[in-house]
Amino acid sequence: MLSSIAYYPILGKPLILYLGIVTLLSFIITATIGLMIYKGKKIPFKIHPTMAGLSLILGITHGTLALSVYLLF
Repeated sequence: MLSSIAYYPILGKPLILYLGIVTLLSFIITATIGLMIYKGKKIPFKIHPTMAGLSLILGITHGTLALSVYLLF
């Protein structure tokens, strides 16, 4: 069941591809926000943990779908 969700086609490509791209961008944005806060930019710190949580949720979802293709049939 999960593997059919992972391979759900969107514009001819599987969902897991787009989810991986969004996850990578989310981790890059989280790291950029942390670096900007460290350098002294005026960004509320509350944004960084929120983005980190979102990135982890996206990463776990992406990983679960990827593993379902090979392990859960």
